[in-house]
Amino acid sequence: MDLKTQFEEAVANSKTLSSKPDNETLLQLYSLYKQGTEGDVNTEPPSNPFDFVSKAKYEAWASLKGKAKEMAMEEYVQLVNRLKG
Repeated sequence: MDLKTQFEEAVANSKTLSSKPDNETLLQLYSLYKQGTEGDVNTEPPSNPFDFVSKAKYEAWASLKGKAKEMAMEEYVQLVNRLKG
């Protein structure tokens, strides 16, 4: 199975996990997904200093700057597989 197919399968599996991951893991899933699908962060940081969720998501994605899309996809697949157990 090629990486793109594995990634798409992992995305589907991430929506059916038996329990909701903690916030740290959710941020990791989000940032790996964005890096794997869009590459380096391509938006401005949130302007509202009190929008903590958007700020955390932006910073998590920005922290992966320079990571290859394929590497982010592989890490996403591994993380979802680990969460599935």
